[in-house]
Amino acid sequence: MHTKRMLAAAIAALATTLAAPAGAQGVIKIGEVNSYKAQPAFLEPYRKGMELAVEQINAAGGIGGKQVELVIRDDNANPGDAVRAAEELVSRERVDLLTGTFLSHIGLALTDFAKQKKVFFLAAEPLTDKITWQNGNRYTFRLRPSTYMQVAMLVPDAAAMKKKRWALVYPNYEYGQSAAATFKELMKAAQPDIEFVTEQAPPLGKVDAGSVVQALADSKPDAIFNVLFGADLSKFVREGNTRGLFKDREVVSLLTGEPEYLDPLKDESPNGWLVTGYPWYGIDTPEHKAFLAAYQKKFNDYPRLGTIVGYSSIMSLAAGLKKAGSPDTEKMIAAFRGLEVDTPFGKITYRPQDHQSTMGGYVGRTKNEGGKGVMVDYRYVDGAKVLPSDEVVKKLRPAD
Repeated sequence: MHTKRMLAAAIAALATTLAAPAGAQGVIKIGEVNSYKAQPAFLEPYRKGMELAVEQINAAGGIGGKQVELVIRDDNANPGDAVRAAEELVSRERVDLLTGTFLSHIGLALTDFAKQKKVFFLAAEPLTDKITWQNGNRYTFRLRPSTYMQVAMLVPDAAAMKKKRWALVYPNYEYGQSAAATFKELMKAAQPDIEFVTEQAPPLGKVDAGSVVQALADSKPDAIFNVLFGADLSKFVREGNTRGLFKDREVVSLLTGEPEYLDPLKDESPNGWLVTGYPWYGIDTPEHKAFLAAYQKKFNDYPRLGTIVGYSSIMSLAAGLKKAGSPDTEKMIAAFRGLEVDTPFGKITYRPQDHQSTMGGYVGRTKNEGGKGVMVDYRYVDGAKVLPSDEVVKKLRPAD
């Protein structure tokens, strides 16, 4: 077995050495790694968004006359599998660059992989601040607004509620932990007399909603900050509704206005929660209307936030490749620093100081409208306006 493995490795190495780079064969290959089986609510629409972008780019003649090809791998929601998939994409499939990832700890694993292997990586979806700050590196850029940005979008309205006793509930992994820490830090600065009366941190995907809701109720909070999403959120909302946890209490909730998480709640959708999300049905800008029409025509479905992320990540890579003139890693890094990209949310910029894009998000309230959850009273918050100063970023991010 050992000899076979060595032989296979030698053949793979030889193939890598002998093969011309993918770009030379009239194709630009984008390698993409994600947790499709584990997080289908977000990632199926995300995949469709990528497909629409690739189709539009290729129909317009590709990039520098070369067609774009996506090579997709599932990471089984496991950092080790993600790194192995990335390794295979780079060495065997000879992709020109990498993108993707959803869960924060997997995004971090590929951020490190990109640094070790000197491969360009656009983290599309994972939210942890560490990707662009503490663990940031020259090879990694990120599209979506980070955990810090998402929380900072909600804090002004949360502080204006003037509620003293807050309870927190979040999934116990990198994203949930950092969201809770950022919320506490920013709220304390905005409202020094605030009290955090309990924190419930169930394991991701395994919430015991009954005991979590009971513990939150027992702490007698004035308001709740929630970071649960997906199936965890559905169980939490059902149990909270049943036990009256949300009655006469303010709830501030990350991501809950995204259709992938709000739609499955159906007639259990809460009223009046302050959320970040994506009210696709009410965005009246020319760029979003054009995107919406193209998506509905191709898929006969409405977009989710995942669709925006998938579409915008491929459009970002296309803009970077055009500016760079080639998929060469160093040229791509130079091109992405300060790169401006047109997205369905308007123009965004990839910041040279931390490689974070300025994509923003929508903040509003949830409403149960005839047995379906929607966002109302929403506004778009520009990502550039919720990022800390360059001095702060410089302290957080290691020098390249």
